Amino acid sequence: MNLQAPNRSRHHGDEQLVTLHGVNWEQFKAIEANLEGVRAVRLSYLQGVLEIMSPIGDQHEAIKSTIGVLLEAYMRHKNMRHYRRGGFTLEAPGYASGTPDESYSIGTRRRFPDLVIEVIVTSGTIDRKELYRPLQIPEVWFWWKQQLRVFQLNQDQYSEVTRSQFFPDLDLALLLKYVDYPDQYDAVQAVLAEL
Repeated sequence: MNLQAPNRSRHHGDEQLVTLHGVNWEQFKAIEANLEGVRAVRLSYLQGVLEIMSPIGDQHEAIKSTIGVLLEAYMRHKNMRHYRRGGFTLEAPGYASGTPDESYSIGTRRRFPDLVIEVIVTSGTIDRKELYRPLQIPEVWFWWKQQLRVFQLNQDQYSEVTRSQFFPDLDLALLLKYVDYPDQYDAVQAVLAEL
C-alpha cells in the first residue's frame, strides 16, 4: 500500500491523533479490516483523508458517558420515547465513514439515528459534520473546549443553532454545567432537580 506519510500527528492529554492524506476507499477498508477488534483505535474517513485516533486516558469516555446519561435523564423526565444507538460506524460508501461517540433515535427507531454526539478532545482536519451529512443525520452535537454546540441539517447543510429541534425547551447550558461534575450519579440528580 503506497500511502503518503502522515502529515499530522498530535498528542493531546488523553488522545493521540494521526492524519493520513491520499487514502482511497479500498485502502481505508483494508486498514479498517486489519484493525477490526482493536477497541483502542477509532477511524474516521472523508474523501481521501484518514484520521486514526487512539484514546489514551479516560477523559473522552467520561465526558461522552456523562453527556449521554444527562440527556437520557432529561428524556425520561419528559417521557420522551428514545432509543440509544451507541457508537456504531455510519458510512456513505466511497465517501465517508465515522463513528459517533453516542447516538439516539427519538420517537421511533430508524436505520440511522436522529442525533449524534461527538466529544472532541483533539481536533483533526476532518469536518466531522460532513461525515454525517450524506446520511442526512438531522442533528449533530459537539462537546469541545468546555462548550456544547448543536448543528442542524437544513437544505443539505449543517448550521449552528442555540436549541435542539428534538428538545426545544432543554437549556443546553444546564447539561454543560454538569458534564464535569465529579460524580455522574450526583450530576443526574442535580439536573433533574433543576428541570
